[in-house]
Amino acid sequence: MSQSIAHPALIEAPVLDVFAERWSTRIFDATAVIDEDALRSVLEAARWAPSASNTQPWHFIVGRRGTDTHAKLFDGLLDFNQAWAGTASVLIAFVTETERDGRALPWSEYDLGQSAAFLTVQAHAEGLATHQMGGIDRAKLRAAFDLPATYEPVSIMAVGTLGDPQLASEQLREREAAPRVRNSLEGILIAND
Repeated sequence: MSQSIAHPALIEAPVLDVFAERWSTRIFDATAVIDEDALRSVLEAARWAPSASNTQPWHFIVGRRGTDTHAKLFDGLLDFNQAWAGTASVLIAFVTETERDGRALPWSEYDLGQSAAFLTVQAHAEGLATHQMGGIDRAKLRAAFDLPATYEPVSIMAVGTLGDPQLASEQLREREAAPRVRNSLEGILIAND
């Protein structure tokens, strides 16, 4: 990443560097233009996520900053996210197909989540910063992109280059500097025989 901010995870067992180093920033470089090859790679990684019965129920709406698509995606964010997400080079809406050919796809949101995770890991490997947001107006996004009833917007991800924290608001700088915390590994295991 372009800036010197680092938030290494306090890991309890060895993991790949990409997992220990990746974090969700809210400070993006408002002037950086997305590297199109890197963007294509992150979308390709998302395409190769596993899915139930290989249904691949995911769809993406990709908007580069300055385009009508980016503006519509930005408009579909809730207030706090709008305070910072517009500086990202790209906004990506993650949309799941909940039904196909009259049959429900009960695992579609889970599969979409895996696709988003694959995209996030590849983005970090490409030197891009990301932040996933669930604070969206689903109805507004559905209307803006004329989505069929069987397509459900689930989240939007900001993607871009890490920005200079000195150019961000004090509130964002404080959030960026806060320690990364997770529940303990033992605390999330229901059983581990």
